[in-house]
Amino acid sequence: MDIGFEYSARTLTVAPEGELDHHAAKPLMNAIGDRIDTYLPSQCVLDLKGLTFMDSSGIAVILKTYKRMKELGGQTWVENAGRQPMKVISMSGIERLVKIVY
Repeated sequence: MDIGFEYSARTLTVAPEGELDHHAAKPLMNAIGDRIDTYLPSQCVLDLKGLTFMDSSGIAVILKTYKRMKELGGQTWVENAGRQPMKVISMSGIERLVKIVY
């Protein structure tokens, strides 16, 4: 899995590419946590347009990011989820906590 990061105007954008499964989740969570600790953003955007597959491990990544940003008083949202990742997101009910932008 490749991970793109961009930081601008207190917004951290995370753009994972490839497959987000249990093998990729922990390194992704660690990388996001490191960037949040470095930049202390007020907003974190998870841009999922590059994901070709996501299982429930992706929900764990979203929740961990949401919790960390909430600790900082910041916001988290998900953008550009493709069809397959969106099915997992919809089934999880996570949109009650995290904003999903279509």
